[in-house]
Amino acid sequence: MMNIKETIKNIRASCNNYVDPDLFAFIIDDDFHMGTNNISEIEGYGINDNDSYEERLLKIHERENIFLPVGMMTFMPIINECDLFCEKDYNLKLTQEEFDENADEEEKLFGILIKKGSDDYIIGKTDVCNCSIDASFEKIEKSESEFYEKIEKIISEKII
Repeated sequence: MMNIKETIKNIRASCNNYVDPDLFAFIIDDDFHMGTNNISEIEGYGINDNDSYEERLLKIHERENIFLPVGMMTFMPIINECDLFCEKDYNLKLTQEEFDENADEEEKLFGILIKKGSDDYIIGKTDVCNCSIDASFEKIEKSESEFYEKIEKIISEKII
């Protein structure tokens, strides 16, 4: 069972190099489209002015899905490589099949979508900036590939 508050603190403590810690969590609609990530300015949800970032996010999470990015990924097609930027940075040489299955033309954030009101989560990716009208969360399909196993390992080290 995941301790959501401690997981939020743990991820937030190390996210400076890939995302602003005050803008790191995204609200995700049930249809997986991205909502706001400006948690400190959201009103309602029983939020009080003196609530910490984590407390605000927990109150929002009671009624909304939230996405917590753990890092950022960039794919390089010429050399079939994926660079993962997080607390530690990784360079993965992918097979052509892994590359074709997972590659994105744009940089993406990877992390976990925590389903509203629960500690169930899905590993996936989102756009780096939610400014686009079609910005959304996309599940990364579980596989035996080195790419998925590395993402899963990085995420598991952040979950408390």
